[in-house]
Amino acid sequence: MIEYLIATVVAYVGWCMVCLELNYRRASSMGIPLIRVPVDYLNVPFQVIEPHIFTIIDLLPASIVKRLPTFVPYMRRGWFFHAKANPHVRYGPAFALVTPRTIWMQVCDSEAVHEIFTRRSDFLRPQENYKLLEVYGPCVASTDLKDWPRHRKALAAPFNESIMKFVWSESLSQAKQMVASWTTSTAAADGIISVAQDTRILSLNVLAATGFRRSFDFKSSSGAAASLDTASSYRDALATVLDNIIVLVLLPRRFLSHPLVPKSLQRVGKAADDFQHHMEQMLEEEMTAFEQGTQGAGSLMTSFVRAANTHETKTDGSQIQGLSIEEVYGNMFLVNFAGHDTTANTFAFSILLLATSPKVQDWLAEEICVVTPDTEDWDYSQLFPKLLRCRAVLLETLRLFPPILSLPRHTNTEPQRLQIGDRTIVVPANTNTYPNVVAIQTHPQYWPDPLEWKPDRWVTTESGEEVLITPPRDTFLPWSDGPQNCPGVKFAQVEFVAVLALIMRRHRLRIQRELGETEEQARTRVHKVLNDCDFQLLLRIRDATQVRLICEPR
Repeated sequence: MIEYLIATVVAYVGWCMVCLELNYRRASSMGIPLIRVPVDYLNVPFQVIEPHIFTIIDLLPASIVKRLPTFVPYMRRGWFFHAKANPHVRYGPAFALVTPRTIWMQVCDSEAVHEIFTRRSDFLRPQENYKLLEVYGPCVASTDLKDWPRHRKALAAPFNESIMKFVWSESLSQAKQMVASWTTSTAAADGIISVAQDTRILSLNVLAATGFRRSFDFKSSSGAAASLDTASSYRDALATVLDNIIVLVLLPRRFLSHPLVPKSLQRVGKAADDFQHHMEQMLEEEMTAFEQGTQGAGSLMTSFVRAANTHETKTDGSQIQGLSIEEVYGNMFLVNFAGHDTTANTFAFSILLLATSPKVQDWLAEEICVVTPDTEDWDYSQLFPKLLRCRAVLLETLRLFPPILSLPRHTNTEPQRLQIGDRTIVVPANTNTYPNVVAIQTHPQYWPDPLEWKPDRWVTTESGEEVLITPPRDTFLPWSDGPQNCPGVKFAQVEFVAVLALIMRRHRLRIQRELGETEEQARTRVHKVLNDCDFQLLLRIRDATQVRLICEPR
């Protein structure tokens, strides 16, 4: 038995080495630097042990780490964030990691990146990866190139100015409640326990309110008993679904409801079914309103229902128009999934960064006090366009801490010519071609002081008044680029600006120092926490509870 096991392991290792060399020969035709990586990061057994391996490596002295083989850093999940632009500074605008499984070409050249995004039929999105998001049905992220315009047209409707006005109002309301919880006597003495958890609650409540068109109490989701109220159960079901998204992506929902499944998984399955029930109920109500000629609730579902109705009543030859019911559910889920942790994590990064920089806080407050009236009535259309510095904080945080670290593409079944710098390379067929978001956003060729968090870099006064700069094309990619970019860009900006402006209008943030700690040591500790990130589906702070902040009147 042991002999067979040893023979199997030897055969597997031998097969991997053969595949590695075959892929290396294919990649060599490109004439770019190549790095052999003996184990692909998608290798399932390796994914299980990878966190433990790098936990040990992180404890080793720097002198030993420097002597490790070149490929070791590229075996870490989310290596892009830790490496920043360093590999491209060393190897050039393009290099490739070659594994037994495939070739991973990394690109950090703005013009080449633009070409990759523009040539959508030559450099394809890996549709099989995005199929995992079809928890409730097909969506714009998982559809093929032929069907994509139909989904995107329907998805543009919910992000209208009426929705943005509601997002602004709801974000202000949630921010007021969050600040109130931050300024209690307990928080003033003990500090804010978890900024990251609070921003998740805020982001969830804004999304749930936009979907259900009803406001939620900020405090009610922090361990309170579940409410029997329909709206609250919608929010609670959504919270459980989003908190357990990896489970729902990997396991069929019908499996989660099996009586032999652990109770914790049954709870996730029930929440997933409850969320589906709420979507069905909202859809039915909106369809009734549409048939009666009334406006409906004006929620995200309202716009999707119009798209669903179009699907039923309009055709152009054999070309289907609008969305099916399943596609409505799929896209409704996608909006919530894409808009929750991305925004919540960006809030957490930004608030901790602000706590390390009183000067940036003063710079923000200066604009906010001039722009906003000293009343409770903050008009979206009047104020949002003027709060440029708040948007600058968002943009600078996304530059250094983008939720998505790379934007996967792969060549089609034919080799593709790609101009990179002053040379043209031929990328083999079916080769993963990754525009490296973190690298291009931290490369000294495009950004002076690339690793410094400097929100004022985004604001210029060359025209005599402050305006936001537009960075060179495809050097800033937090929402991707090209026709397939994120449709929720403005939603995120409106929510972020409203919350940040309300916090900074009358308050400032500071780090709660530990015993005997100087201010500089406290800042160093915060930056260490900020850069201790992991990457599951999105970039996030591993343990934000290591830092407590104090929110005090300005």
